[in-house]
Amino acid sequence: MPVTLRPYRDTDAEPTWQVFHAAVRVTGAMDYTPEQLEAWSPDEVNLEAWGRRRAAAWTLVAVDGDRVVGFSDLTDDGVLDMLFVHPDVGGQGVARLLVEAVLGEARRRGLTRVVTHASRTARPAFERLGFVIDRENPDNWTRGVRVPNFDMHLDLPAEPG
Repeated sequence: MPVTLRPYRDTDAEPTWQVFHAAVRVTGAMDYTPEQLEAWSPDEVNLEAWGRRRAAAWTLVAVDGDRVVGFSDLTDDGVLDMLFVHPDVGGQGVARLLVEAVLGEARRRGLTRVVTHASRTARPAFERLGFVIDRENPDNWTRGVRVPNFDMHLDLPAEPG
């Protein structure tokens, strides 16, 4: 069954958290230490707060059948804040599908630039999608632990018209 996208629902808090946690702990382990991974994605989460954050942004989920396998979002100020894909479906185009949908929404909103804060792990995928690095953040701190990342952006061409 092909992966499809749909808007975030209130019932997606736990499955999107599970995708996030698996992506950070498994995929992120290539580029971050166990201490960094624990700070970035602790074992315990407040699902109510997590769900509010997802609902506050324009969030899409990728589903395979009825299983959530990825998600991404766009905040009102043009930040692609979250892009996470379950390791089970990594490398299958799910991230590209999500980012292309987010960029489409950004264009519909009339945005001319989308920014993101990419992990070391996600940076190559964002670069393949046209994002460029603005700066490296070697001293990005999460829960008292240094978790380096990159500020990146993609300029959106003006719509013809």
